[in-house]
Amino acid sequence: MSGTQAFGAPLHVAGPEGPWDEVCDRFESVGRAVVHTTWGEWLTAALLDPELRALLGRDRPRYRHSPAAAGRLAFAVSRVVMKHTAAAVLGTAPAALDIAYLPGGQPALRGFGGELWLSLAHTEELIVVAVSRGGPVGVDAEAVTRRVSFEALQGQVCTPQEAELLAALPEDRRAARFLRLWTLKEAYTKALGQGMRRSFATVGFCWDGDGRAVLADDSPAARAWSFTTCLVRDRYLVSEACRDTGRDTARGRGQGTGHAAGQAAGQVEDRLRDDPGPLAGTGLPPAQTVRS
Repeated sequence: MSGTQAFGAPLHVAGPEGPWDEVCDRFESVGRAVVHTTWGEWLTAALLDPELRALLGRDRPRYRHSPAAAGRLAFAVSRVVMKHTAAAVLGTAPAALDIAYLPGGQPALRGFGGELWLSLAHTEELIVVAVSRGGPVGVDAEAVTRRVSFEALQGQVCTPQEAELLAALPEDRRAARFLRLWTLKEAYTKALGQGMRRSFATVGFCWDGDGRAVLADDSPAARAWSFTTCLVRDRYLVSEACRDTGRDTARGRGQGTGHAAGQAAGQVEDRLRDDPGPLAGTGLPPAQTVRS
């Protein structure tokens, strides 16, 4: 199965009641699922849930001591969404799960090491949760209206090759590509368990002939990673990175049963087919790190 086929557009879950069937079907068929919602959609149900204390678990002190009310509520809802999503694919009760955090801040379920990987992203009102049984996963989300300065940040975010290619684009296209690159790198480093501790400039991507993001490093470790970027709610870029520990990494890129069958509605790949952007990266075990 090709990397693109393994992904679908993130699924909208409007509240604790679901719908969860499609999430479970996606998880069963491809081994991973990504859901999105807003903290406002879940807020009332989460705060009125008599099991909120149990749902927050070890996160409850952090929730109680968050100084800003909006941040406190968004924090609580994001943890509730994460537990409900994990519980749905595991077929258990959300309050029965206990979330821990790895040294890089990545969430993990106690007692499920090697069985289920989690990732969480939130920006503005959006909450995104990814679950995977095939290997480490990371997600990141940014509003398409966010403006980040390419001139100021290219040295921290881009490899030299990426910076050169982006600099040659018109300003509006450069901003869009730069933001997509940012979300891909953050999703990837989160999947590695490194997050913002890893310099994005040491990670490199390129786009294949179908506009799909791949690590510039062509090692077997790099080929085990799949990436996708989708437009969610017509406002947010959501990028996902996942390493399939069971994938046959001996296969070269571009093989499989075809690109079109794997493209889900909302994916950004086709819109950026002419993008030759590079990224060179690491894996888990790390693929080669870019040396500037």
